[in-house]
Amino acid sequence: MSSDLYGLFVPEIAEAIVPYGLEAYRARQIAEWIYQHGSADFAVMSNLPVLHRQWLAEHFTLTTVTVLAEQQAADGKTTKYLLSFPDGVAVETVLMRQSYGNSVCVSTQVGCAMGCLFCASTLGGVVRDLTGGEILAQVLYIQQQLESSGQKVNSIVLMGAGEPLLNYDNVLRFIRLCHENYTLNLSYRSFTLSTSGIVPGIDRLCGEGLPITLAISLHAPDDALRSRLMPVNNKYPLIEVMGAADRYAVISGRRVTYEYTLIDGVNDSVEQAKQLGNLLKGRLANVNLIPVNAVPERGLLRPTKEKVNSFEKTLLHMGINATVRREMGADIQAACGQLRQRTLEKNKPARR
Repeated sequence: MSSDLYGLFVPEIAEAIVPYGLEAYRARQIAEWIYQHGSADFAVMSNLPVLHRQWLAEHFTLTTVTVLAEQQAADGKTTKYLLSFPDGVAVETVLMRQSYGNSVCVSTQVGCAMGCLFCASTLGGVVRDLTGGEILAQVLYIQQQLESSGQKVNSIVLMGAGEPLLNYDNVLRFIRLCHENYTLNLSYRSFTLSTSGIVPGIDRLCGEGLPITLAISLHAPDDALRSRLMPVNNKYPLIEVMGAADRYAVISGRRVTYEYTLIDGVNDSVEQAKQLGNLLKGRLANVNLIPVNAVPERGLLRPTKEKVNSFEKTLLHMGINATVRREMGADIQAACGQLRQRTLEKNKPARR
């Protein structure tokens, strides 16, 4: 059975190829072809001897992605891709063209097991984890699209389908690979990792010594409501999540972002804004307010602009840093899971 070189570090590639007669220094050349030139074909690796290329093709494979669907927002700033892997599973990846550069939102699992009420990614449950190479393949596909116009990927957010901290080892492999100069040479500060509050994973991340931004999906100011919106709260209640976030802020010296999806009549009242403000008072924190993207299967509604503004002002008056997320790709339903879910429904066999 052929081994996949995609997603390996240079020393790992060297370890794999040396037994087949290739010199260890060839590993870096191979890595540059894979990660910088986007090559999935050993035959085009022109600075390797022809015989070496043949050996590589006989004994190794390279992960590739196939585009199943692509949607472009009307303003041209957001593009959503549905990318498929060789085993047939598909994930969503989003390119967001920001004033400060190009940001890519990646999925870390196929589907999601967290069951959050407002998220379409959870509707079919989790299928499997993505490997570090498969997460990287999402970014490098977009990098290749950008290079044609002289641009590049500037930052990465792990906010697509899946819970990153439940796929910890693969996610950290991906982040470290992106940092390598033979891949994207991205600073660790270019990464934002969003979690639903997996406390052991947050504590483990504390020990990595990487200055990545931690974002915690909060979405409610109390345990009762958060448990209704996010079943994970039954396992990791707010007091534990906030404690882990505080530890991360102290150890990393970085402000933690708290994501709060505003749902009409559920968690968007002024009183709930005050509760949230009291919860975060004195903490090194930012609040990212996100008016909910409609998920028809769940019957959730967006609050009015007035209610969103009122919630934000309440937090600001309490001294809490808060901003309303600027909408990108609303017309293409850029929220997690929506394109994949529609594609799955479309391709579902008709009932007899």
